[in-house]
Amino acid sequence: MQTISTISDVTHKLNANGYICDRALATVVFLGLRLGRPLFLEGEAGVGKTEIAKAISSALGRRLIRLQCYEGLDASTAVYEWNFAAQMIAIRAAEASGVNEKHLTEEVFTEKYLIERPLLEAMRPQSGGAPVLLIDELDRTDAPFEAFLLEALSDFQVTIPELGTISAPEPPIVILTSNRTREVHDALKRRCLYHWVDYPDFGREIEILQARVPEASEKLSQEVVAFVQKLRTEDLFKKPGVAETIDWAKCLLALDVVNLSPEVISDTLGALLKYQDDIAKVLGSEASRVLDAAKSELALT
Repeated sequence: MQTISTISDVTHKLNANGYICDRALATVVFLGLRLGRPLFLEGEAGVGKTEIAKAISSALGRRLIRLQCYEGLDASTAVYEWNFAAQMIAIRAAEASGVNEKHLTEEVFTEKYLIERPLLEAMRPQSGGAPVLLIDELDRTDAPFEAFLLEALSDFQVTIPELGTISAPEPPIVILTSNRTREVHDALKRRCLYHWVDYPDFGREIEILQARVPEASEKLSQEVVAFVQKLRTEDLFKKPGVAETIDWAKCLLALDVVNLSPEVISDTLGALLKYQDDIAKVLGSEASRVLDAAKSELALT
């Protein structure tokens, strides 16, 4: 099991696991680990919030447990479910053998028939130490689920009516993310260390691309990042994130592209932009204009 003792150690270990972070983010991660506080990471989709949890998990040698949030997610689904099919089979078998009803009830509501979901899994002891619990895209859920999390993250315990309260012997490392499609309640944010994950600057995005797509040439990497950074200044419905930069670079390499051209950009925009209205805005002369502006800025650096 790995340990992290300084902010520089955070930066080094995350870099070693393919995540290039700035000092502000490294500081928040360090404090979260040192103080045992959950991290609340907000930012646009595709800027690397989920990847932070994966990198921390790898850097520490801990298991990653991910709860993917969605509209309608409730506490019971996030914690546990009973295996009703197996319970029904046990009930039928017990009735056939004449088992009394009280004993039957006690038998079918045991951990043998319990299906553990992410929050309960995170409370269980792990061989490598407390796991990293990623609660991803919390803004997709609603207020009742947030209220439930307040208790779960304060006491690091969950209650199953048939079994009682289950407490974590060692609190998990909790990371919550939000794309800010709605505001998360202040009461939950106050229990966390907050950090806004922004789009990286040119230099850091180059580092990220070189770490994730090392086979890309320096010239192509610079052109890709310069074009994407320029594209983010345009009036688009959904600006491309770092994840799209990486995907686009991989697509260009698969096509044996050496340098960007308006034709190549038009052919591969679907890897970079995900809405037809945005693609229509950039096609043709707009692609040439943005590319020329990006190359002009590159020439000045």
